[in-house]
Order: sequence, then structure tokens, then C-alpha cells
Amino acid sequence: MRAWSPWHPVRGKRARVVRRRRYNQCFRLPVAMPYTPIVASLGYVLSPDRTQVLMIHRDTRPSDQHYGKYNGLGGKMEPGEDIAGCMRREIREEAGIAITSMQLRGTLNWPGFGKHGEDWLGFVFLIDGFTGTPLPGNHEGTLRWVARSDLLAFTLPMWDGDRHFLPLVFDADPRPFHGVMPYRDGHMQSWACTRL
Repeated sequence: MRAWSPWHPVRGKRARVVRRRRYNQCFRLPVAMPYTPIVASLGYVLSPDRTQVLMIHRDTRPSDQHYGKYNGLGGKMEPGEDIAGCMRREIREEAGIAITSMQLRGTLNWPGFGKHGEDWLGFVFLIDGFTGTPLPGNHEGTLRWVARSDLLAFTLPMWDGDRHFLPLVFDADPRPFHGVMPYRDGHMQSWACTRL
């Protein structure tokens, strides 16, 4: 009598099923992990005359991944809130103002952007109405009104990829943009974008 082998021929109706099971047992294929990025809001607050943008200069913690750079305001979405609620909360916490008008300008997928290579998915807003007076700063840095022309001329220290999507935030095209911008070791690797 022959010893059984995982490749022992099987005949009849069961042959295909048995061969597939044997293959799967011998050659475990990698299982695709679900894509679970950190979901966040990112907002650019316009001054009432629309010539300036409220930016944060991340200058308080040298260990901060964003240290020395100018960024829009925003942060991680919390359980139980939608992305618009997240944007309102972040602006209230970081700048001390209340949003009265904002538009979703687009989404950005940042694979590998986090300090430890985490993936981020950002919803980008243009905030053109608010009440209150912005705070001078917060625990992350100093808040400054920056001329819109300077921001779009990229004269400030910012992330490499900002030059690709910031013009889309402030342009007159009403269609939202949807971009993907992979990062590795703190540097943008590529950029692709569509508008719908």
C-alpha cells in the first residue's frame, strides 16, 4: 500500500476542491490587511478680507514631527463625530474661534506619513467664516496670519507635498480634489490627483 501524500492524485468530482485545499495548506498566501489610516481634518482659515491665512508655526516641541514647519490647523477625528464636527472642534481647540462657514476642498491619502510610518487620510477644508479672535498660539506652536500670496509662493518652511495640493485648496474650481501622496522617511515619494 502506498503512503498518503499531499499530492496524492484525487480523481472524480472532488479533485478540484481537494487540489485547491492542498495548495492553500502548503503555500499560505499573504492575507491583505485592511487599510486603516488615521482619519483627520486639515483646515485653512481665511481672514475676513480673504488675503491672509491663519497658519500654525510648529515651534514649541523639538521632538514634534512637524517642528519648524507651517501647517494648517486640524487633527485626528474622534469616535462619535463626523469629519465636519472634527474640523469645528479642532479649530475651536487650536485657535479659539468658531467656524460659521467652510467648504470641503478635497481629500488626501498620505500613506507612510506618520512619525512611525502610519498612514493618514485627511479631509481638507477652506474656512471662510468664523467668529471670535484667534489665540496667539497653543501647545503646538504660534498662530500667525500669513499672506495668501506668500503661502502659495512657498516661501515658508512647509512639507514637501504642500506645494502640490495647496493651490487646489485656494483655486476657483468648485470640484473637490482627491489626492494620494505617499511619504517615506519624512519625504514625499509621488503625487497623483483627480477632481470630480
